[in-house]
Amino acid sequence: MPVREWDGSSYDRISGPQRQMGIEVLSRLDLAGDEVVLDVGCGSGRITEALIERLPRGRAIAVDESVSMAAAARERLGTDADVRVADALELELEQPVDAIISTATFHWISDHERLWAHLHTLLRPGGRLVAQCGGEGNIDGLRGRAAVVAGREPYAAPMAGWRAPWNYAGAEITRERLLAAGFAAAECWLQPYPVTPEEPREFLETIILEPHLRELPVELREPFMDDVMAELGEPVMIDYVRLNLDATA
Repeated sequence: MPVREWDGSSYDRISGPQRQMGIEVLSRLDLAGDEVVLDVGCGSGRITEALIERLPRGRAIAVDESVSMAAAARERLGTDADVRVADALELELEQPVDAIISTATFHWISDHERLWAHLHTLLRPGGRLVAQCGGEGNIDGLRGRAAVVAGREPYAAPMAGWRAPWNYAGAEITRERLLAAGFAAAECWLQPYPVTPEEPREFLETIILEPHLRELPVELREPFMDDVMAELGEPVMIDYVRLNLDATA
């Protein structure tokens, strides 16, 4: 799957809802403070920053496949932070970690069977995977409205071959896949999480509709956003559904 290159500075500026979700996920991870914890899909480092505060005698490893995101994370976390550019499916570590955390990332990876199996190899026995990503039903309403616009001219022709890049999995199938990947225990659940962003247009451009925009010629991108914003009306509500998972290696 091609690397999705984000705008790290824009994401850092507008990703308040993702930070709030991530802080809630981080609160589910019990830490003594001396662990080594891997943050997969660290983005601009906002959750990694909170994680580091909980590891006074440990350390965090932050990973993102986007060069721009990793640069934003380094700027936030400082030169001493361990920030790496790597594909989660190809990531290699010097030794297994005590825990893995991830927020708003795993739905961008199509092969969840391979993902869970690989993450299992990165954890020590008894280590924990605590994560959240888009789940079954995520942004169905918003995607449907965007699809209405994409089906109109002049967007229909360039969008004709577009395929959604997301894997919004269900809770039970995810639990089954985690156990099949070797995890000793797993709990998964879906959580509706509606969000009304403060900067809806930039939020949609950067976080949600960038895959649509990438498919369009440059001269059609702003008109497409104009038409989507008109279709959505005000206020813009993002109908997020989050897939939560807690698993033990």
